[in-house]
Amino acid sequence: MKVLFICENYFPHIGGAEVVFKNLAERYVQRGHQVTVLTSLLRNTLKQEIVNGVKIIRVRSFYSRYVFTFTSILKAIKLARKNDLIQTTSFNGAPPAWLAGKFTTRPVVITVHEVWVGKWKEVTGFSWLKSMLHELLERAIYLLPYDKYVCVSNATMKDLKKLKINEQKFATIYNGLDYDFWDKTKAKASPSRLKLPNKYLYLSWGRPGPTKGFEYLIKAFPIIKSAVANAHLLLMLGQAQNYEKKIKDLFRLIKELQLEDNITILISLTNEEKRDLIACCDCVIIPSTSEGFGYTTVEANALNIPVVASDAGSIPEIISGSHLIFKNKDIIDLAEKAILASNEQFAVAKKKVFDWNTSVVAYLKIYENMMNSKS
Repeated sequence: MKVLFICENYFPHIGGAEVVFKNLAERYVQRGHQVTVLTSLLRNTLKQEIVNGVKIIRVRSFYSRYVFTFTSILKAIKLARKNDLIQTTSFNGAPPAWLAGKFTTRPVVITVHEVWVGKWKEVTGFSWLKSMLHELLERAIYLLPYDKYVCVSNATMKDLKKLKINEQKFATIYNGLDYDFWDKTKAKASPSRLKLPNKYLYLSWGRPGPTKGFEYLIKAFPIIKSAVANAHLLLMLGQAQNYEKKIKDLFRLIKELQLEDNITILISLTNEEKRDLIACCDCVIIPSTSEGFGYTTVEANALNIPVVASDAGSIPEIISGSHLIFKNKDIIDLAEKAILASNEQFAVAKKKVFDWNTSVVAYLKIYENMMNSKS
């Protein structure tokens, strides 16, 4: 089978969607399929190369995901003619993928990570006008008649159903996790832990985008440290170069609340450094205001670290092990649950496993069904 991926970002750009597509593409190749990825040209990347058997073609988009929507159309159509089907994702790669499918009669599968329709202002804090424009664009993308909509969680599917799309086209396929990598026995001592040997170490991490909720955690920390005298919070922030303003705002909030001695911000650690740090902390806190799948949750669960997480999106659906859940954006509830965690008062649920093999098989089954129905 020949599969064309169309997505505005791909490795070396790092994010949840990029992790998913890189794993799917490379694992398809391992199973004997041919995979081409059409994506945007990033700084210090080649226009064309083969990585782990995956052919990657990058088009100039002036480093803008929005521009990619338009600059990729002609290339998408040309490549679609050489492939059996098209796999895309929300948001900016979806329109050119749909157009390519229409022009070449190739089936198109879209993976939906999150649906923010009706929630843009609440989730992002954008102005009313900016929120309305983004909502209109998102609606337009999802209402294009794709052949299949793959949701990464039932929570995402529930939100997508509100758009009155034909539900017979829906499927839920959870993202996978590399449990061989996220193995606590492979973790090394973290320098950050060694510097804070006598602290009860809370940890939170991710790209500091508008949905990660780090400001709620910082605002809750004065309450936490009043009850947990040796409490210390590590905030591990990725892709700092893309979120300079947000990071400055977080530093400013820490200073205003006089938490400089209680909160340490770490910038852009490697995956190995991140794993080592998670593995030796006492508790992970996930204050997200929206999560389509929630890699932070399953990574902490895989390392058997207790988790205190919000009830946003898919988190209650995927969380397992020792955990506590607090009400989204509720600073008091967050603080109370974090304090309970320090006393080892958790709920315990059977561990959930999200392996890549299950995800890959489910995607390929959808592709095969589509190819069979077409023939």
